[in-house]
Amino acid sequence: MTLAEMQFVIPDLRPASAELFMLAMACGILLVDLFVKDKKRTLTFVLTQLALLGAAVITFMTSTGEIAYTFSNMYVDDLLGDLLKLLTYLTVIVVLFYSRGYVLDRPQMAKGEYYTLTLFATLGMMVMISANHFLTVYLGLELLSLSLYALVALNRDSVQATEAAMKYFVLGALASGLLLYGMSMIYGATGTLEITAVAERLYQGQANKSILVFGLVFLVAGIAFKLGVVPFHMWIPDVYHGAPTAITLLIASAPKLAAFAIVMRMLVNGLVVLAADWQMMLIILSVLSMAIGNLAAIAQTNLKRMLAYSAISHMGFMLLGLVTGVIGGDARFALNAYSSSMFYVITYVLTSAGTFGMILLLARAGFESDLLDDFKGLNKRSPWFAAMMMMMMFSMAGVPFFVGFFAKFSVLQAVVAAGYLWLAIAAVIFSLIGAFYYLRVVKLMYFDQPNDPSPIHAPFDVKLLMSANGLAVALLGIFPQALMSICAVALLRSL
Repeated sequence: MTLAEMQFVIPDLRPASAELFMLAMACGILLVDLFVKDKKRTLTFVLTQLALLGAAVITFMTSTGEIAYTFSNMYVDDLLGDLLKLLTYLTVIVVLFYSRGYVLDRPQMAKGEYYTLTLFATLGMMVMISANHFLTVYLGLELLSLSLYALVALNRDSVQATEAAMKYFVLGALASGLLLYGMSMIYGATGTLEITAVAERLYQGQANKSILVFGLVFLVAGIAFKLGVVPFHMWIPDVYHGAPTAITLLIASAPKLAAFAIVMRMLVNGLVVLAADWQMMLIILSVLSMAIGNLAAIAQTNLKRMLAYSAISHMGFMLLGLVTGVIGGDARFALNAYSSSMFYVITYVLTSAGTFGMILLLARAGFESDLLDDFKGLNKRSPWFAAMMMMMMFSMAGVPFFVGFFAKFSVLQAVVAAGYLWLAIAAVIFSLIGAFYYLRVVKLMYFDQPNDPSPIHAPFDVKLLMSANGLAVALLGIFPQALMSICAVALLRSL
């Protein structure tokens, strides 16, 4: 090999500038925190929020609307990635505001590691969202997962949190193994790990179909674990319940956006030729998730566990949009189906953040406020916060004129347009079953006597944010067209 051939080509760093900034800030905050004497870690908190805002500004400024590849085509910057990243930053900023009071009430959690691990988890999500190579997907996924394992176990004095972290770690390692095995099969069948190159070779028929389908099964199993759909859902209720509520809020929100991104990148961008195979798998996962998620949630007395099973059913519902994109090799419905799925996951993250934010608001030192009974008579204690929680529950149940209704409606119309009428009917039936346990929370808040009659006091910033969150759920339900159009344009420019 000559010297000229060995020369290293410097990659274009602009498409990944937000990631580089986030990495530099996370490492910088880690060092700065060593010298912070303040028990409240106010400087660390402010720097973390500035890091997220800075990344948002960079992502917005470097977004051209064109598809740009870098790092030997392992990384892609497009409109879909930019939109999902901006939503991820926004979600993490909201999560940190909501959880600030909760963390300060628990000295063992009020450490700089909470903020730096959250930033590293966000960096993992950013890498997942922009991955154009199976190894890049894996790197982002592991960075996110390892940060979350550590965050779940952050409260070392809690046996419950340590147990949840161990379960999450063991099952997460198993899922990573499945994913890697699937990727190795796809590499064996196509000779490449670059997602666009895999799509090209499949299109040209240059791959062994039987090995590919075998690899696809493992790949879908690994993705299903990260989404938390049945039968790979075992970790969700235990982790949601065992983890400190601030960490549950993080797990329940932003990573869902990154999980949606890797489904789009790997299955839709890379393996669309095998759509008939993976869509059939996703239909089974979807129906099982909606059935088990909704039925198991009815039996729960712990609100965090109830929301965990609800998350399983919501992810099952989100998959419905992905199974109706390509019908019999015809991709006419693809944009409508995928944008409805994207709209669904964004609105779910918005509603989920508000719901867990309310649990955090009611929690105080030595008291978790995660039982259904803790919400009894909330209307007598604070009519405004009861109204906010009611909006969240109505939205999740799919009650008309809240954003959850239009999210469900858009997915169902995509399913019906593709000719899967039976699937739409099953989804509606399971949604009606699910409405019971959401409305039960509303009944407790408005018709039962409170266990603790003391009024609720919240910091002004949390009050403002919770009100904005509730308002967004209500307004997006009345005017959903803008967000739906943004999702459609982002997908149209990126696929």
